[in-house]
Amino acid sequence: MAGLMAGFGHYTHAVVRGIPVSLAKEALRSSQTEVDLAKAVKEQEAYVEVLRTRLGLEVVELPADESLPDCVFVEDAAVVCGDTALITRPGAESRRGETEAMKGALKDLNLNIVEMTDENATLDGGDVLFTGREFFVGLSKRTNQRGAEILADAFKDYAVSTVPVLEGLHLKSFCSMGGPGLIVIGSSEPAQKALKIMQQMSDHRYDKLTVPDDLAANCIYMNLPSKGHVLLHCTAEEFPESAKESLNACSSQFASPCRVFISRRITS
Repeated sequence: MAGLMAGFGHYTHAVVRGIPVSLAKEALRSSQTEVDLAKAVKEQEAYVEVLRTRLGLEVVELPADESLPDCVFVEDAAVVCGDTALITRPGAESRRGETEAMKGALKDLNLNIVEMTDENATLDGGDVLFTGREFFVGLSKRTNQRGAEILADAFKDYAVSTVPVLEGLHLKSFCSMGGPGLIVIGSSEPAQKALKIMQQMSDHRYDKLTVPDDLAANCIYMNLPSKGHVLLHCTAEEFPESAKESLNACSSQFASPCRVFISRRITS
């Protein structure tokens, strides 16, 4: 879990969830692409292997739930910062049952649990970008203003700004943090507009790395004691130009070597 700015990118645990068979036919879709279930399972296994074996994280694996076809997308069910975990209220009603297992797992990790119970609020974790200095919350089809207000109340030490997400599913469908002070952003017009809003609303200056493919902007930066700086991103086979940009940025951003771990990760 990520902590304060001094420990930005420091992680000890990762929470993942098994893939239900129902994912292929019943999960919500942001595109018409069919899910190859066997391939998805292999990708998930490769992702867990990287997290546990190559990065040395403690991986908490929750079982799949066939009644919750989207449950593999664990990011949306909680926002964790420091020792506090905000259990969200997902924007899609069919996904709200996912939060119970996540709450139990985070309780077991001795985090302070805050639950979003306001029925007027919706928040998906995929709309929450934590920079180490502040939060940006995407106002999308899944997240509303009330959800952003409750997040601000849960994490009072940080400023919270909202960003309209006019296209795409979530804010982090086209951006993420590539390192301290570095925002990785897709090249599409909606992505670039969102970045401009974030820059205008923030008191902090962020460097940017623009990658050709919006989906490839969804990566994970880590600073691990045993591995140093790590950037986990999509495969070069899937997004060759974006992967090249990520590698170049990783090499130039840090004084010490950056390890680049490439793993296909399932996207909704």
